[in-house]
Amino acid sequence: MSTAPVKRRTDPERAQQRRNQVLEAAALCFARSGFHGASMAEISKQAGMSAGHIYNYFDSKDAIILAFVEREAEHVAGLLRDLDSRDDPLEAMLEDAPMHVAESLDPQPWHMPLEMYSEASRNPVIAAKLKEVDERAHNQLRELVRRGREQRQLPVDDTLLDGRLNTLVTFFHGLPVRGIQRPDMNREALVEGFRCAMRALLLS
Repeated sequence: MSTAPVKRRTDPERAQQRRNQVLEAAALCFARSGFHGASMAEISKQAGMSAGHIYNYFDSKDAIILAFVEREAEHVAGLLRDLDSRDDPLEAMLEDAPMHVAESLDPQPWHMPLEMYSEASRNPVIAAKLKEVDERAHNQLRELVRRGREQRQLPVDDTLLDGRLNTLVTFFHGLPVRGIQRPDMNREALVEGFRCAMRALLLS
């Protein structure tokens, strides 16, 4: 009869909860100290677990950043599924502009665009992952916009669509930076400005 110790099964739900706990702690530490300034020891302390225990869930800070990238990708995928379920995806994008502006200016703990993009500028692994998830989302969004423009008998060649969508995404990516520079911006006026730009990009 074998006397080898029985390995305790990992509860997937419990493990995911612990991963989320680490990510929430990491978001606070990165916001406070920056990606390079925050240590794994600091993150583990913020998460309320031992320094060694945290490595059961993430083997490095790079792995934590990559997990944030995956979270962002899941969030975007959900938004695209919602758009796909609506009769007119272009009008839906205009209607949803206030929500997307608010998300960019008031990011949730899991949403750290500045930290992700800053680290990607130095780290080719993170840059490659961001490029991968962006390419996937861009292609899905392009097909949704194509459908909406075809309904209106507007041009739908890939070069035009890519140019319009890259411009639109650039606007939204710049919002967190502008929010730091001008935290007192009039949100209603900003949303109206976005809607004007979106109408020109999507509906002309």
